Amino acid sequence: MSLIVCGGATLKCSFGVAPGSFTVLPVNRVKTTMPIANIMDYVPFVNIMPFVMCTSLANPTVAAATSAALGVLTPMPCIPFPNAPWAPGSPGVLIANMPALNDSSKLMCTWGGVIDIVNPGQIAIKVP
Repeated sequence: MSLIVCGGATLKCSFGVAPGSFTVLPVNRVKTTMPIANIMDYVPFVNIMPFVMCTSLANPTVAAATSAALGVLTPMPCIPFPNAPWAPGSPGVLIANMPALNDSSKLMCTWGGVIDIVNPGQIAIKVP
């Protein structure tokens, strides 16, 4: 059993240098102390906050800065750019008519990073 994710969760990107925070807007949602998330909560700067700096060479700003530094990896500010909803979620539990987000779900960034849930924001509600 996985834990359901809610606003206030902590995220980590494989190319980020620090954890980021997760926000869920309280629109038509089930609430515990914070709104519960579904797999469609993946909007940058709304749901997914930056991971401070990005180290992925697939990110054009990192590639340009690294090139300017003669090949020395030069991290640049993180701008999360997820390309699809969280996967797989919990299809048996619906939040706002979409599968609930559980703590084993992953989110892929266009720059090649994998975003994981470090802390789901609550520890009481489990989902299959």
